[in-house]
Amino acid sequence: MRPKSLFFSIIAYLFWASMGLQAMGQEMTPNVKIFMCGDVMTGRGIDQVLPSPGDPVIHESYMKSAVGYVKIAEQANGPIQQPVSFAYIWGDALDELRRSAPHVRLINLETSITTHNDYWKAKGIHYRMHPGNIDILKAAGIDVCALANNHVLDWGYAGLSETLASLKAANIQIAGAGGNLDEAAAPAVINMGDQSRVIIFSFGLPTSGIPFNWAAETSRPGVNLLGDLSDTSLRFIQKKVHQVKRKGDVVVASIHWGDNWGYDISRRQTRFAHRLIDDSGVDVIHGHSSHHVKAIEVYKDKLILYGCGDFLNDYEGIGGYEEFRSDLALMYFATVDSATGKLVALEMTPTQIKRFKVNRASGADAWWIKEILNREGKKFRTRVKMDKDKHLILHW
Repeated sequence: MRPKSLFFSIIAYLFWASMGLQAMGQEMTPNVKIFMCGDVMTGRGIDQVLPSPGDPVIHESYMKSAVGYVKIAEQANGPIQQPVSFAYIWGDALDELRRSAPHVRLINLETSITTHNDYWKAKGIHYRMHPGNIDILKAAGIDVCALANNHVLDWGYAGLSETLASLKAANIQIAGAGGNLDEAAAPAVINMGDQSRVIIFSFGLPTSGIPFNWAAETSRPGVNLLGDLSDTSLRFIQKKVHQVKRKGDVVVASIHWGDNWGYDISRRQTRFAHRLIDDSGVDVIHGHSSHHVKAIEVYKDKLILYGCGDFLNDYEGIGGYEEFRSDLALMYFATVDSATGKLVALEMTPTQIKRFKVNRASGADAWWIKEILNREGKKFRTRVKMDKDKHLILHW
């Protein structure tokens, strides 16, 4: 063989050998796919159309019966055949979940699951679903419910206790609420079967409307409430994460924070998110509370969702804030490298709430969400593109 031919043969061998090693490395570090969405509210009007509706009496200045929310939704978008099946409310989301096949399905459940009538009198809005409708969560294969939000205690401590018991009986993991602070601060842990795990913490902040006296304490039930975005809160999270995280784990911080309306993301919020990644070992931040989708950031290859919007509720027919299109939301499918916690890909499915059901958004509505994410993502150097099937793909 001529020297020149030998040289090119060696170069080719080294190239293909390196590709083989890279492929082996990919096999040794499997990716984890996590489904996340915004607030899921299955109480009030939605509870009334399910197979086991609870007591419709509510204590609002706007409405005195949960049936009223069914009526205004039907006036807005047409009749809802009752009772609906447990699968009904998930609508097109079920096909998307089957198609994407995520390893973990995580939601922020903004509903108390109880028959108790002792509502929290200092609040003006109270959500609850009858425990007989718990199969609504099983119909979508939900693995984990984040509970550190401003509605899980709407029906008092007895309502919280029944909520926790109902979810546990359904084999759905919880994070963010419990019978005391240790329980409320404990994460949900999903074993992936290859020695890696997805660990999900749930935190709430008063800025989302959580009353300060809902905070769990050593001998008091409640939610995992952070007082603020301070160094003290960061140290609390850091301690909790470091107690459980080990090599190969992906840690998700599901955080209920901020106002319901508006796209602004404060510097304090961004700094807090960055320090969760830099100092606390968090790999994915699942932010919610806003009634509409907000900007996405990828910081040091770690995903930050600042606000995921409302994924399911009974707000149809209620006027106000139309410019934010709160009927539109996203299914977030994040693929994460379990060895590093870094984001590999983020695919999103645009959806619309209509007739108490999750529907695929129209092409025009999907385009509208895309433009909002691109406008708000400029300062974070993120951009989304739409594929031929109207899925949105994140670029960073």
